[in-house]
Amino acid sequence: MGGQCDLEVDVNGEETFFVHKNIISSYCGKIRKLFETSKGATKNLKVILHDFPGGPESFELVTRFCYNNCKIVINPYNAHRLLCAAHYLEMNESVSGSHNLVEQTKKSIEEIKFWSWPELLSALKNSLDLVPFESSSQIHEKCLDSIVARLVFTSETSPSCPSSSSPESSSIRLSTDSKSTESLRSGVLRSTWWFEDLANILTPSLVKQLVKSIILHKFDHGVTSRFLFYYQKSRFFDATSDEKLEIIETVVDCLSWLDQSSVSCKNLFGILRVALNLNVKTIHRNILERMIGFQLDQATLDNLLVPSPHGSNYLYDVNLVLQFVKHFLAAKSGPKVPISELKKVARLMDSYVAEVAPDPRLKPCKFLALVKALPESARGTYDDLYHAIDIYLQVHTGLSDEEKTSIFNSLDYTKLSSECCNHLTQNAKFPPRFATLALKAQQLKLENLFRGMDVQKRFILPPHELVATETNEERRKQVVVYAEQVVPYEGKKDIVSENEKMKAHLEGMQWRVVELEKVCRKMQTQMSKMLKSKSSRQTSSKSLPRLCS
Repeated sequence: MGGQCDLEVDVNGEETFFVHKNIISSYCGKIRKLFETSKGATKNLKVILHDFPGGPESFELVTRFCYNNCKIVINPYNAHRLLCAAHYLEMNESVSGSHNLVEQTKKSIEEIKFWSWPELLSALKNSLDLVPFESSSQIHEKCLDSIVARLVFTSETSPSCPSSSSPESSSIRLSTDSKSTESLRSGVLRSTWWFEDLANILTPSLVKQLVKSIILHKFDHGVTSRFLFYYQKSRFFDATSDEKLEIIETVVDCLSWLDQSSVSCKNLFGILRVALNLNVKTIHRNILERMIGFQLDQATLDNLLVPSPHGSNYLYDVNLVLQFVKHFLAAKSGPKVPISELKKVARLMDSYVAEVAPDPRLKPCKFLALVKALPESARGTYDDLYHAIDIYLQVHTGLSDEEKTSIFNSLDYTKLSSECCNHLTQNAKFPPRFATLALKAQQLKLENLFRGMDVQKRFILPPHELVATETNEERRKQVVVYAEQVVPYEGKKDIVSENEKMKAHLEGMQWRVVELEKVCRKMQTQMSKMLKSKSSRQTSSKSLPRLCS
């Protein structure tokens, strides 16, 4: 800058500038104050600027502004640098109008809504290089708000974008209609076109700001949740362990702010497995457990088979599944609990119990906790649980009588099918008194079935009505079991002590049931023939001429 440059400025120890003191200090309040408070020589002056936002490149922009009579081109690529540098150097003091760099830059940034998408991304990316500064965070906020507004506008003008009510809709489903498939693929691409652009730029802290802005602008929560899952996967490739932990915790926090019905249950389990390996904080693990529990009815058996924590002596993480059920019941509590969801979870838990039952290290208390995790109203049948208990007893032969009794009492014998009851009566692992309990439960069920039915009327009904009654296979079996099981056991008070006698009697009873089933089938065939014969007579009668009828 010539020989008259009387001020040396060291910027962050990276580069030194030689400038005119009077020119720079006339616009930069920070430097002017330094000379006002200092007394001494006016030659060989030096100023050291620490943590200057943007480094030497930003200071060079400031000098151009000062040496060019306050004229400089402010655009999306340098606005963030100029604003932060102007705030740092206090270039808004003692000057006004066009001479105030802070005001000029702010006016330029106000035009952010007219910036193109690449300009927005560039401004956001470049601002991340600046030292954390209040003015820098203001630019982040403005950029993110403008980006979200752009996303909202794009989604409103793309009607084929998937709805947030279907969190799994990001995957392309096969269709016999090629046009339909192409349309769906096009819709998904239109809703996710921005994923890569932002995932490559945003830091975890900015992701939180983005999601908050998204919620404020009421942008699609389903698309937002898919972006968060995409962000986690894309940023994991070259991240350190600490960075991965920060990313996971950020994603979990952001997912918890969204409508839970818009978050994919499958992807939540994927996040959970990663989180467990990274040992995330307890608060974030609890958030994940709560979100999964909310939609446990959408989970699969493979999702639940999470390996036990390191150092545990059992195969699968049973405590984790129990937490899922706890959160599910808490989320679905109340008079309007969807019974369909409850039954889905019951079937899922029955499958899980059967899967973990062969684990020889699974303690009886944990097994029993799984069996009793859901209310009795959740299950229409206990057949699957019975088979799971049978497997558990087969593997765990060293259980105490008290432990066995607790497991036996966990079954609702009134909800066992006749096939399971027959199996139970021959199952040596179940004490005879529980076999009797199962048979009496069947007796009570059949008594309730016949209560209100006129047995005599059944045999004088027209053939077509009688056939219609016997077409229900399950009911027919129950009638046969009732006919042979109810009477023999009435009044036998000492059956518990007569094990061998009971076993022989049960075998004979089962043989008689088979014989009665054969008789029932024969009677049903005969009744069908009678019905056909009656129908044919009625048809021939109607076909005769009236005078001959």
